[in-house]
This record gives sequence, structure tokens and C-alpha cells, in this order.
Amino acid sequence: MHLTAMPRRALIAILLASSVLAGCDMLGGALGIESPEKVAAAREADGKAIGGACRHAGRAIEDCYALNKKAEKAAVFAGWRDMNDYMRENKIDPVPPQLVTQVAGAKATVVETEDAGRDAPAADKPGAKTEGAAKPRARVSAKAHDS
Repeated sequence: MHLTAMPRRALIAILLASSVLAGCDMLGGALGIESPEKVAAAREADGKAIGGACRHAGRAIEDCYALNKKAEKAAVFAGWRDMNDYMRENKIDPVPPQLVTQVAGAKATVVETEDAGRDAPAADKPGAKTEGAAKPRARVSAKAHDS
């Protein structure tokens, strides 16, 4: 009688433990396994955040799609639209991104400098000879080794 009671208790304990663990989301989270519903909700939330940020930065929705190709377009648009409505209701102006403006400003300065160098007369260019200027020599390319 003692032998049959022990397996019965073990069986009950195993069934009870498995039923408790079957509904436990913490076990899946501890193992790094996420449900498809959680993944979809996270992707949608990320898309809405991206869309809202794009609208707040004054970016067009098409630019937002181009900059964030992996984000779901429907979620990005929903976030963009929500932020647009919020900004209109509260009369909030877009805040242009400063980092992109600084980079674009630096590129514009380089282009202006290069253009100014091409348009300037030869006498204004530093190191330019005005009288008897020789034609530029062809570049000689150096090889790593001669075979």
C-alpha cells in the first residue's frame, strides 16, 4: 500500500506543477521567449513612437517611411497622425532636428568654399602663378611593386 501511494502523490504533484507552469508568462520571459502578441504590440508601439517623433520634428510622412524602413507603415502613420492632431490642438510648432541641420550646414559650407575656389581668378588663388603658368602635369601613379 505504501508503494502505490508514493507514485500517486508524485503524479499529483507533477500534474499540479505542470498546470501552474503552463500558464506562467514569467517562465517564458526568463527563458527569453516572447509571445507573438507581445512582439506585435512592441512593434506597433515602436512604430507609433517613430511616427510621433517624425511629426514633432516636422518631417513629412514619406521621409519618415524612408528613414525607418523596418518600422510598420501603418503604426508609423498612426503615430504621425496622433501627434499631428495633438500639435494642432495645442498649437505646438515643429522642432527641426539640430543634428541634421548642423551636418547639412557643414556640407553647405564645404560646397560654398569649393565653389568659391573654382570661380576665383587665378591671381586670387593661393599658390597660383599668374605669369608663365605651366600646364598641370599628369599624375604618376605609384605601384606597390614592379613585376
